[in-house]
Amino acid sequence: MQDAPLKPFRFADATRWVRAGVPVAMVTIVEVKGSAPREAGIRMLVTADDLVGTIGGGHLEWRGMDIAREMIAKGENGEQRRIERIPLGPALGQCCGGVVRLAFEVLTHDDLAWLDAVESAFATGKALARHVPVTGAVRTEASRDLLPSVQLADDSWIDTLVPNDMHIVLFGAGHVGHALVKVLATLPCRVHWVDERDTLFPAGLPENVEAEATDTAEAVVDQAPAGSYFLVMTHSHALDQTLCERIFRRTDFAYFGLIGSKTKRAKFEHRMAEHGIDAARFPEMTCPMGVSGITDKAPAMIAVAIVAQLLQVRDQRAAALAASRREAVHP
Repeated sequence: MQDAPLKPFRFADATRWVRAGVPVAMVTIVEVKGSAPREAGIRMLVTADDLVGTIGGGHLEWRGMDIAREMIAKGENGEQRRIERIPLGPALGQCCGGVVRLAFEVLTHDDLAWLDAVESAFATGKALARHVPVTGAVRTEASRDLLPSVQLADDSWIDTLVPNDMHIVLFGAGHVGHALVKVLATLPCRVHWVDERDTLFPAGLPENVEAEATDTAEAVVDQAPAGSYFLVMTHSHALDQTLCERIFRRTDFAYFGLIGSKTKRAKFEHRMAEHGIDAARFPEMTCPMGVSGITDKAPAMIAVAIVAQLLQVRDQRAAALAASRREAVHP
């Protein structure tokens, strides 16, 4: 078992290991009945001595790793795919009481076709459906579903894969920015970290973080994809205000936060109104940022409060999307 912090699941890691010839298995929760640690569609990657992602920890995860490593050890002579029913009761040492079905896939070079298709689809913001038989080739096709899902049959499953919905644009490499990146590195998101001063970016950035030193941060606002989460916390109040006004030119962001106090917010709103920003849109800006109830102003504490708020927004958006989809199917 690895000693390093657990990394979030990414298909890119599966592709990298397969191309490098490292035996790896993917474990996916394909069905949940009753209470369980995680939901269907959650997955992890298992090698002989490493783990990426988590299906909930505890005995369920250990059992999943044991089965995956047994399959890896048998190589081509063993099963390449299987579905295992695992009750979460006393026999497993868990008190959830539900039942989980796990799908196991030993990934080989034959899987690179669908792995590459996933990466290509995600790069353009598109969803992909995998038709996975226990025996036989995996088929992929474009999907219009906007939420990840798994449909299980007796000897196959359909796995709808949706690109990650959190693209975070972080302006500012100060103390809070550094603390935020440490937390966000553990989550399934992409972070575009922007500052004028390239010397402030640390060496060895997390895999999901891209740093950009630029004196034209406004252009980064314009180029960010729809549904981005904007976090403004630079070293300059003037630059903060410029970025806020630029973000208000857009109407397609998921979240727009400005670090600071209520006093700073009032001053910014007054100045932006003078610059022609419609005051009716000011509620779209979150300032102060972070969930309420955390009063400690240490950078790490602020970062945790902000990330908690981002996750709340993400879940609210997902719930609204699911409700609209149900309404479209059953008006």
